[in-house]
Amino acid sequence: MSNTAHSKAAKEFLKNQKYAKWHDQTFWSVRTKRDNMAYGLKEWEQLRETASAIKRHTLTHLDQYLDQFSTNAEKNGCIVHWAKDAAEFNEIVLSILREHNVKKMVKSKSMLTEECEMNPYLEAHGIEVVETDLGERIIQLKGQKPSHIVMPAIHLNHDDVGELFEEKLGTEKGNHDPTYLTYMARLSLRNEFLTADAGMTGGNFGIAETGDIVVCTNEGNADMSTSCPKLHIAAIGLEKVIPNYDCLAVFQRMLCRAGTGQPTTTYTSHFRKARPTAAPMHIILVDNGRSQWLSNPEHWESLKCIRCGSCMNTCPVYRRSGGYSYSYFIPGPIGINLGMLRNPKEHSGNVSACTLCLSCQTVCPVKIDLGDQIYKWRQQLPSFGTANPEKKLMSSAMSFVFNHWGIYNSALWVSPLANRIPRSIIYLPLNPWGEGHEMMQFPKQSFHSLWKKGLSH
Repeated sequence: MSNTAHSKAAKEFLKNQKYAKWHDQTFWSVRTKRDNMAYGLKEWEQLRETASAIKRHTLTHLDQYLDQFSTNAEKNGCIVHWAKDAAEFNEIVLSILREHNVKKMVKSKSMLTEECEMNPYLEAHGIEVVETDLGERIIQLKGQKPSHIVMPAIHLNHDDVGELFEEKLGTEKGNHDPTYLTYMARLSLRNEFLTADAGMTGGNFGIAETGDIVVCTNEGNADMSTSCPKLHIAAIGLEKVIPNYDCLAVFQRMLCRAGTGQPTTTYTSHFRKARPTAAPMHIILVDNGRSQWLSNPEHWESLKCIRCGSCMNTCPVYRRSGGYSYSYFIPGPIGINLGMLRNPKEHSGNVSACTLCLSCQTVCPVKIDLGDQIYKWRQQLPSFGTANPEKKLMSSAMSFVFNHWGIYNSALWVSPLANRIPRSIIYLPLNPWGEGHEMMQFPKQSFHSLWKKGLSH
């Protein structure tokens, strides 16, 4: 990926200034709700520190907790599978579905299945897959990818959805009332729930002590996906396992507050075993690079992520460039880091999508050093062969000036001459910084000279 790819995609996004402004304000309002929730808990920072410590401990003892989780899940009657990569994960899912003669599967929102591109794989093998989260269902009907990990269809307004539903669901022409559209989506999905042969959920947490899968939703679609069909498949990444319910209590208090500014999700569902009349419950534990990332001394803490999306909601770049300007399927600060862990050459262009304001790590509920990691990735770009040559040249020139005080002082002395350069010369296409920015007016006296005068007086 070109190191300017994100900026080019962002430029396309910003052509619609009205929408860009709405996108920015929408996510900032979610960030504000998050702040209100955080400030309402005097122990919020203590919870963050505890959550971070739990994740660090679990990840550095992951083999033990995975063994404990799988052992207890099997004691509960579940069938546990291990997938080393996306290909093996998809093959396991397909084999389970074929074993049970499944033709249609409903599923709740799962970024892991997006990561493994499970839906197109199953559809290519004759299995119909129906997304049941409203946002995911909307973008599935539209043939798009999520633009946010918690609010996947946030880039669409009610008119976009209304026109889509007219085409795909046969709703009333011109009736784009959100309540009506939600009602029609529910009617459509109800039929899918009742006619599906299998249901799949992701999992926010896996409880090692009990073998439970815990799923947090606001729509109840995970419960419908597991209570109507006779077969339930749960898929989670290795990093989702935590030690026990005491640890879950910490994360449950933080997840929704950080992500959407709610005190809790509407539903927190616990799946331990299959219903008495149902087929055995299947749990698939997916590696897909995670064990390798865990060995990275500078970036392994990205695996602490609980997928709340708060880093995206606060990020000034994500808010003003949209999810589709990033090359990795997860956008924003956490997506930059995970994308680089996945394939640094392919996703290097995303590292420029950061001001290093560190707002992301300030709000992260598990205290991932997101901005610091992005800075480290930037220092590694030459080793990946993806460093921007123009930026390298500029950095070398600045380094030369800063290391030679005579040149530096001379540059300060003549800098006011830049104020006389005609705008037509400064704001050329060759100067991308001129787009949306106004060049400063250089003062007649430098700070150094003013400081010396102050000392002399």
